[in-house]
Amino acid sequence: MKRPTIADIARQAGVSKVAVSYALNDQPGVSAQTRARIKAIAQEVGWRPSSAARALNGAQARAVGLAVCRPARTLSVEPFFMELIGGIESELAPRSIALMLQTVTSHEDETELYRRWWGEGRVDGALLVDLHDDDVRVPALAALDLPVVALGPPSAAGAVPAVWSDDGASMQETVAYLAALGHRSIARVAGMPQLAHTTVRDAAFEASCREAGLPEPVVVHTDYSGEDGARATRRLLIAAQRPTAIVYDNDIMAVAGLSVAQELSLDVPGDLSLVAWDDSPFTQAVRPQLTALTRDIPAYGACAARTLLAAIGKEPVDHVQVDAARLVPRASTSAPRPR
Repeated sequence: MKRPTIADIARQAGVSKVAVSYALNDQPGVSAQTRARIKAIAQEVGWRPSSAARALNGAQARAVGLAVCRPARTLSVEPFFMELIGGIESELAPRSIALMLQTVTSHEDETELYRRWWGEGRVDGALLVDLHDDDVRVPALAALDLPVVALGPPSAAGAVPAVWSDDGASMQETVAYLAALGHRSIARVAGMPQLAHTTVRDAAFEASCREAGLPEPVVVHTDYSGEDGARATRRLLIAAQRPTAIVYDNDIMAVAGLSVAQELSLDVPGDLSLVAWDDSPFTQAVRPQLTALTRDIPAYGACAARTLLAAIGKEPVDHVQVDAARLVPRASTSAPRPR
């Protein structure tokens, strides 16, 4: 079906295209009766302004952009992003504001995508995720004068307002708990090392182990996938000095790690305690259920969306701290069995 145009409306209303443009943009030049008739015809034929026209007349797109520089396959299986998007949508949908979501392969492609969306009037603002230290996207997007809100540590967000939680405090709580159970050898299966929140967790993990008087911990970085998490777990568990506890940076890797422990006939939690960062149905569907760091991810997304809408509305916006993830002990952690 052909998309209706201003010419179609003009022909049906028996007026010029200029008159239609005046009427639809609420500009003077047509009578109130003609304006009402033109708008009624536009609604009847399902006419909508094009993004190019919106950009020319300065009208809002009523959409925000979210580009994710990760493989699409990882997004489809990671509950974090689905819950985050659900939280964002809880603020946008009631206001009839669309979320434009796209995966990209590099930060350069992401910046160019936002530049195109903004230039074409497709979005009114953008959400920035997976911040890097010295993130090249931050100054590039700031130069566009595009309203942007980052999800991640303020230290990596620069002048961009950030919505964040204190991952360092959550990591400190986790290590202190495992040390109190009697664990002396704690390893961590972490996410991608270039991510700013991974850097924060790395530093907090090492500092917390030192404070607890534990030996230098082992950290293995991964791509967050279950496959990579399983490989990292296997390497840790077949080493000469295997850990008695492992902390994972997401739930998918923790579930994969549990499978590897069972594959190697290790008892969880007697031989090995496991902790997942970010609770989800996955952590509670397995046996034993996994001890997890839980937080309200939908609320995190909703807060980011509200902050972005405030920025789009020209309201003063600053960094916003949300509640840190808290430890929920379950059956996958206990005192280590004597070797």
